Amino acid sequence: MNSPLISKKNDCRSCYKCIRACPTKSITFHDNQASILPDECILCGRCYVTCPQGCKIIRSDKEKALSLLQSGQCRVSLAPSYVAAFPGTTLETMEEALLALGAAGVEETAIGATIVKKAYDEMLETASGAPILTTCCPAINELVRKYYPECAPYLAPVLSPMLAHGKDLKERYPGCSVLFIGPCIAKKGEADKRPDLVDCVLTYDELIALLEERNIEPRKDQNPRREEASKARLFPTEGGILATMERKNPSYEYVSLSGMEECMGALEDLSSGTIHHGFFELSACEGSCINGPVVASKNTLKTLMRVRSSAGKEDFKVRPHSFESLKIPMDPYPRREEVFTEEEIARVLSEMGKRSKKDELNCASCGYPTCRDKAKAVLQGKASVSMCLPFLMEKATSFSNDVIEHSPNAIVVVDESLNIQLANPVFAEIVGHSSQELIGTSIADVLEPTLFIEALEGRNCFGRHIALDRYSLYVEATVRYDETYHIVTGTFRDRTQTVLDMRRRKESAEEASKVTREVIEKNMRAVQEIAELLGQSAAETKVALTRLSSVLSDDGKNHG
Repeated sequence: MNSPLISKKNDCRSCYKCIRACPTKSITFHDNQASILPDECILCGRCYVTCPQGCKIIRSDKEKALSLLQSGQCRVSLAPSYVAAFPGTTLETMEEALLALGAAGVEETAIGATIVKKAYDEMLETASGAPILTTCCPAINELVRKYYPECAPYLAPVLSPMLAHGKDLKERYPGCSVLFIGPCIAKKGEADKRPDLVDCVLTYDELIALLEERNIEPRKDQNPRREEASKARLFPTEGGILATMERKNPSYEYVSLSGMEECMGALEDLSSGTIHHGFFELSACEGSCINGPVVASKNTLKTLMRVRSSAGKEDFKVRPHSFESLKIPMDPYPRREEVFTEEEIARVLSEMGKRSKKDELNCASCGYPTCRDKAKAVLQGKASVSMCLPFLMEKATSFSNDVIEHSPNAIVVVDESLNIQLANPVFAEIVGHSSQELIGTSIADVLEPTLFIEALEGRNCFGRHIALDRYSLYVEATVRYDETYHIVTGTFRDRTQTVLDMRRRKESAEEASKVTREVIEKNMRAVQEIAELLGQSAAETKVALTRLSSVLSDDGKNHG
């Protein structure tokens, strides 16, 4: 069967918020994706509540539940914390809605809670002084069995209220199926392990979806009746278990704790083996079940008052169950402790830029409480070196500074008041000041500010060729306003040599053109002069030849 809680692919934004929230660090991060490790997860639901992208998905059991409801043999066990998810309703109005969905009957899980609290009281009658931990919260049970195995012997080997109620229902209604509805993701995992007692678990969100799909809205009841035999309705509140118990063993101290931090702190103390004669009610959710991960309304005070006002002074009437029939093993899970050498840890720390103790900021931005914890997670294959935010920032800053410092172009950054925030060495050299001297001064003191003003007005320029007359330079300017960071960045590429070369080439071309024109003009004059001379010579020759022809003609006549 699929895990009750999984990670959705591709939507993760690498914020590490789920890792920070996870009390057992049961999340691995690779390829920019955070994924839950089912074998390590205790199903407390904190990652589900915390993830801003909604990447944590609760397994849907709606179809299975609907199939059970439509069978005509399904009995519903409704957790008393329903008042937090369905404000204004009562057991009677919720029963109406669930019967409309097809349920054969509806009862409060508080009946199972009454059975359990009687078992706790029976334990205390013969308790020898060893600490006792309640086992109503499956997330706490998993926490102890997986991460505090030395405390596992303290877990009361008693079925949870859900399982006890499921057992009771199946004994009273042979052949029925049991559907539990509550605020808890961990209950799905608990039922997966005991399908003989509970067939299916729905969260309140799943129930709301089912009711909406069939246009069923639980009726509000403005004048609810309180039954005196309903004391166990207090179970979903902090201290509610203790409030229902007889607590006849005066040698025991009775303490209730809620929230993972408080519970883990208590387990750390209990691990020392120095605490005795304590009965501890532990709940993973702060404020207990009325503040469960699938309770949309977090008005804990208002809900607490409603639960308390609905609870009577007497116990539910329940069938007797022997302590032996309610026992459940609570042995610790086998766990392989991974031990890493100082050399291995130091190597990973060095890869994260932590080369000395002062570099270990322990900022927890990666999700792990200390840099050493993060290094161990890397060695376990659960984390990557790049998850260290200060290291990435330092790396990015170093890279950015290196690019800016060694850029052949002049770079200057100003704020919206046109005061210089950064100037690289090339820019500083051009304007004749050090980079440090320029910080805080107005750009107008060293450059004509027109392009920067235009950029602030939304007219960025890209690759515009301008003259910096003050510095006898020609540059290709790109000046751009960044709305996100409220800065204007100017980049100036020196084009002076190119412009001068172009001018020289132009002047050379013009000189060559002038010389060519002069040569052509001289040649044309020479040709014209030659032509003129040739013309005169031809005319004179013609006259001479004509005269000669005439003379010769006359001479021939005389001799004839």
